[in-house]
Amino acid sequence: MTEIRTPRLLLRRWLDDDLVPLSEIHADPVVMQRVPDGSPRSLEQTAEDIEAWEEEWDEEGFGVFAVELLGSGELAGAVGLSVADAPAEISGQIAINWRLGRVFWGQGYASEAAHATLEFAVQDRGLDRVVAVCRLDDRASANVLDKLGMQREGAARHPDHDHGLAVYGIDLTQYQ
Repeated sequence: MTEIRTPRLLLRRWLDDDLVPLSEIHADPVVMQRVPDGSPRSLEQTAEDIEAWEEEWDEEGFGVFAVELLGSGELAGAVGLSVADAPAEISGQIAINWRLGRVFWGQGYASEAAHATLEFAVQDRGLDRVVAVCRLDDRASANVLDKLGMQREGAARHPDHDHGLAVYGIDLTQYQ
C-alpha cells in the first residue's frame, strides 16, 4: 500500500470507511464550485470517483490519495495525480489536483499534500513533468500552484462547461 507521511498528513489509498466523509465533502456546494461543472456529487457519484481513482492506481501506478489528518485521523479530502482528459491543452498529460473539505481550507494542507505528491511523482514514479489547471477566478488554487513552483503556461476553456482555466506546468527534473 502506497503511503506518504508529511508533518501533519497521511496520504494513502482509499478505504471503505472513506466513502461517507468524502461524500460529505462532495456534497458541499462551496467546495465543489471549483471542480469541472461546479455541482455537488451524490454518495453514488463519490463511490464512482473512488473506484475510478483506485483503478487509475492499478493501471498507471499513481492516482489520487486520501488525505488524512495525522492528529485526528479525519479525512480532509483528496490529492493526487491523474491522466488529464480535458482541456485539450493538457489532455493525456499527468495532472495534479486536490479537493479538501472547507473546514480544512486556509491551514496549508493543500500545499503540504500537493508538495508531497510532486515529490512522489519525481522520486517514486520518475515523472519528469506535471501539469495543472484551475479556474481563472480560483486565487486559492493558483496560490498553491505558485507555492509548488508551477509556472502558468497559458489559458484554456473547459470543453464541457465553458469556464476559463489557467494552465500550469512544472519540469520535475529541476524540482526541489
